[in-house]
Amino acid sequence: MKIAIPVDDKSMETTICQSFGRTPYFLIYDTDSNEAVFLDNSAAASQVGAGIKAAQNIIDSQVSVLLTPRCGENALELFNAADIKIYKTIGDSITGNIEAFKAGKLSLL
Repeated sequence: MKIAIPVDDKSMETTICQSFGRTPYFLIYDTDSNEAVFLDNSAAASQVGAGIKAAQNIIDSQVSVLLTPRCGENALELFNAADIKIYKTIGDSITGNIEAFKAGKLSLL
């Protein structure tokens, strides 16, 4: 399963970004292979609609789950239409949130 997480830098040691649409990068993490890929968020520089553009980038990456502190209503509608589940992160640790998700400890956003 592929998980997307908004992150501040291209490193597993970085923190989760508090802004979904304006995050500099997205981590795409495959729970089956433990492979991590970082994507530049081209929507971050958008004047308007950053959340919608970022959501479309996530959908195009064929993820099943998004872990994020918050998500705007318009992006949420896109995720619901694409059947992508959104979970609220706890704290700002990437690995901590991935483990919490695997253990069923994160709640739906």
